[in-house]
Amino acid sequence: MKGTSTDRIGYLPEERGMYKKMKVRELLQFYGELKSSRKVDKEVDYWLDRLELSDWGNKKIETLSKGMGQKVQFISTIVAKPELIILDEPFTGLDPVNVEVIKDAVLDLRSNGSTVIFSTHDMNVAEKMCDFIFMIFKGQKVLDGTLVSIQDEFGSDTLRIRTEGGRTSLDNLDGVDKITDFGKLQELRIHPGSDHQKILAEIMSRTQVYSFELAKPTLYDIFLRIAGPEAEEKADA
Repeated sequence: MKGTSTDRIGYLPEERGMYKKMKVRELLQFYGELKSSRKVDKEVDYWLDRLELSDWGNKKIETLSKGMGQKVQFISTIVAKPELIILDEPFTGLDPVNVEVIKDAVLDLRSNGSTVIFSTHDMNVAEKMCDFIFMIFKGQKVLDGTLVSIQDEFGSDTLRIRTEGGRTSLDNLDGVDKITDFGKLQELRIHPGSDHQKILAEIMSRTQVYSFELAKPTLYDIFLRIAGPEAEEKADA
């Protein structure tokens, strides 16, 4: 296999850094040729067009907005077609539209054979994009596996419900350990061994139920159980 091991790796750090006086196209060609030892003009043109930056190719880096700069740095990371791509908080500074643009690009890179590792604090992103999840808390691994295998460890203990009475109609329910109030919707964590049908029947006797779902906890909820105040209270007990 040609090139050194580092030539096959693309790395996007959380702290961005580019040569501000260089023009966008020149910078991308420089990074691409540095990593691949070949001309990357076609790749540069492709990514500038895909990320809607073609009109900015001859502009200096210092003239770009934060979001544009983020997209340029993303291109500089992948323009040489690395086999392993490491992205540290890749969506920082991007509006929702550009988050989707970068997200689609990352998924395409994965589909085309690249291995993508990225760090994120956004559990929703991890749930939707990651084949395998490795969670760290205080420098230590607290869980790893696929989303399905991680959720299976906790079981279907979450009742998501929307009622006419809202949060106030759910007080003092037997078999419910915790209620998380999202305004129009509440999540009830059911105590192990409790009958969710009985809990639902009790709620229906109090108020009208518009919708309900028995579900596995989200990755966000799982992280709170492991690393949030609740976990610290258990450790102190």
